[in-house]
Amino acid sequence: MSALAYRVRNGFSLWSQGRNWLKTPQSLISSSVPANKLVQRCYASDSNVAQFPGAKATYTEELSFLRPDSYDGIPIYRVMDQKGKVIDVSYDPKLSDEELLKMYKSMTMLNTMDKILYESQRQGRISFYMTNYGEEATHIGSAAALNPKDLVYGQYREAGVLMYRGFTLDQFMNQCYSNSLDNGKGRQMPVHYGDSELSFVTISSPLATQMPQGVLMYRGFTLEEFCNQCYGNTKDYGKGKQMPIHYGSTDLNFVTISSPLATQMPQAAGSAYAFKRAQNGLAVICYFGEGAASEGDAHAAFNFAATLECPIVFFCRNNGYAISTPVHEQYRGDGIAIRGPAYGMSTIRVDGNDVFAVYNATKAAREIAVRESRPVLIEAMTYRIGHHSTSDDSSAYRSVDEVRYWDQKDHPITRFASYLQERGIWSEEKENEWKTDSRKQVLKAFGKAEKALKPKWEEMFTDVYDDVPPHLQKQMEDMKKHVENYKGEYPISSHES
Repeated sequence: MSALAYRVRNGFSLWSQGRNWLKTPQSLISSSVPANKLVQRCYASDSNVAQFPGAKATYTEELSFLRPDSYDGIPIYRVMDQKGKVIDVSYDPKLSDEELLKMYKSMTMLNTMDKILYESQRQGRISFYMTNYGEEATHIGSAAALNPKDLVYGQYREAGVLMYRGFTLDQFMNQCYSNSLDNGKGRQMPVHYGDSELSFVTISSPLATQMPQGVLMYRGFTLEEFCNQCYGNTKDYGKGKQMPIHYGSTDLNFVTISSPLATQMPQAAGSAYAFKRAQNGLAVICYFGEGAASEGDAHAAFNFAATLECPIVFFCRNNGYAISTPVHEQYRGDGIAIRGPAYGMSTIRVDGNDVFAVYNATKAAREIAVRESRPVLIEAMTYRIGHHSTSDDSSAYRSVDEVRYWDQKDHPITRFASYLQERGIWSEEKENEWKTDSRKQVLKAFGKAEKALKPKWEEMFTDVYDDVPPHLQKQMEDMKKHVENYKGEYPISSHES
């Protein structure tokens, strides 16, 4: 166990010891603990220790209620200050120059792609888009700490994880354009990416259904793949069936994004339970926002993961707003991290704008999840600089000065760039060259995806049943006759024949 994992395991964030007799799959079949030992655990000899099986506590004669304002709150772990200076060198992950530059370029490439696709939607070229401004460190810092084979369940603001894992720009664009190259066959709305090869489960919009774009980018999802998804063209893995940004990749172990929020969370817990039974040494990471944490699925996922002792990392991006709902209207407690102890999960709160803090915490959390087969909760405190989506105007519920403060005073990219410059591996000249080059790469992928054809309309009826049932066959025949009779009313030429 690493020193950091030990500190997380035994420090302020260790809230639960768990039950040792549910460590292995064999224990699910037959208990290896003698009955008399089990009784001794449940009933203590000390008369001051409560004997109830549902709590670990001592008796007291003092009538006292726990109050939420009686303590200072869970601290926020950080490595760098706001100027990019490492505060305690023992916590510097000491990554290679190559790894550091990959992380930085992924963060800035994601930023460039966001700007171009956001403007694309404003010009009517794609139907929808969501940016990741201000949250890049939560994507890349966590993605870099994972095993490439770890399974990812994202929400809809983790494209950087896919990109880091190897999802190409073409793949992103194909999904957003819902063209014939979209893996989802155009069935998903934009930004609902997914890739089974990257172990990234397709993103879902309804909150907390999955519990991410930066993660995809870090894993290697290319610019072309991003563009293909947003355009929903023939190269979109989703076959144009997803709205833009609903990415996914089997190659990168990234489950396709789904719109209903928080639905991915119980699914992620189930996948982690399967990993536990398989004893494959892998973990599941499930991303979600503080808004999704209010969904019932989030609580069900926490409880299942804790009681079944699943190797999963729940990663909450607390960016201050659930669309237009500020955190003070979302919850009254000490954020999301305070819920971890209640469910029996090891928990830590980190500075989400500090890429090293995110990296260290995720690496340590993964180690705990895999070694001890138990869930870990990370709450990354960050700020959503951009609008919620292209359907939102955040000026209606927050001030320009508030946004400007976070953009200028505590931006994760600026902080990381300062560190790299101090280390001597980055400069203003390199920054300008990279900005020009990354923009060219995105525009090239953008142009290819926009020209690609849309999937065949028949794809609407595929990928639901292995053998198409009679009622769907009839619907497809009726649709075929309808299209033939009204060819002039449909853009047939823009679809594959």
